[in-house]
Amino acid sequence: MADQDLGGISPLQQMVASGAGAVVTSLFMTPLDVVKVRLQSQRPSMASGKCLLYCNGVLEPLYLCPNGARCATWFQDPTRFTGTMDAFVKIVRHEGTRTLWSGLPATLVMTVPATAIYFTAYDQLKAFLCGRALTSDLYAPMVAGALARLGTVTVISPLELMRTKLQARHVSYRELGACVRAAVAQGGWRSLWLGWGPTALRDVPFSALYWFNYELVKSWLNGLRPKDQTSVGMSFVAGGISGTVAAVLTLPFDVVKTQRQVALGAMEAVRVNPLHVSSTWLLLRRIRAESGTKGLFAGFLPRIIKAAPSCAIMISTYEFGKSFFQRLNQDRLLGS
Repeated sequence: MADQDLGGISPLQQMVASGAGAVVTSLFMTPLDVVKVRLQSQRPSMASGKCLLYCNGVLEPLYLCPNGARCATWFQDPTRFTGTMDAFVKIVRHEGTRTLWSGLPATLVMTVPATAIYFTAYDQLKAFLCGRALTSDLYAPMVAGALARLGTVTVISPLELMRTKLQARHVSYRELGACVRAAVAQGGWRSLWLGWGPTALRDVPFSALYWFNYELVKSWLNGLRPKDQTSVGMSFVAGGISGTVAAVLTLPFDVVKTQRQVALGAMEAVRVNPLHVSSTWLLLRRIRAESGTKGLFAGFLPRIIKAAPSCAIMISTYEFGKSFFQRLNQDRLLGS
């Protein structure tokens, strides 16, 4: 039943098509992701006269700086970014162009299998829900998208954490490995899933909104076209619109996820008892208190600039791959 609904394409062929889309999307979109993470992970400048906590790198030692001029002898304020273009210019100027693709190997290791699992699970779940009449055709994409993303987030969360850290501060893979081992020794293996909550709160609603809107927009754009003749161009437009809407509505959770992951291991460097990890809702309120409502939407422009083309490229490449395998399978049947 699933193969029939999916145009006679096997799950393996779906995984190949989605994996190829993930590679293409990652190569184009990683610089925007690096800028987004940098903008979200920087904290407001501290006012003078206050105790300063500053982590000088990903999982690097955290310095406790008391009041006084002594701070100036060792502390240099990290490069501050005032906006998206400012971040691009300063990163290239101070760290080199290659930094814009920092974390790309980890991104590919994480994204290719995650995307293959996610897209295949979505199509199979949607076909199952519609075939068993467990939900209406209207809401099947929303339910299937949410369930597929929830499973994928759980499996990929540790790699997402490492990728975020590589992008937030430019460190070597050896340094990252040492820092992650230190964090696991201090907080256990559960520390690798730090940020799972806000990541799920960001990605599961994003997925539900994305697939619901994608199927609606695609149907509207198709008009009189049969369902199995969706053009790549229509998929590109529908994917871009749906990705933009979903990205805007879930951005505050993306900010929380980034800040929580970048802070991993920071307090352990100070000889104090580990602090209780605040809930997502408390972190949302803290960010709003420190930076205002705009702090909840830090990295808005790079996230939107990234979301629209990345979703468009990914879904159109996936649809093209499915069409390719569908034609290939049909030619095999006719030739046999």
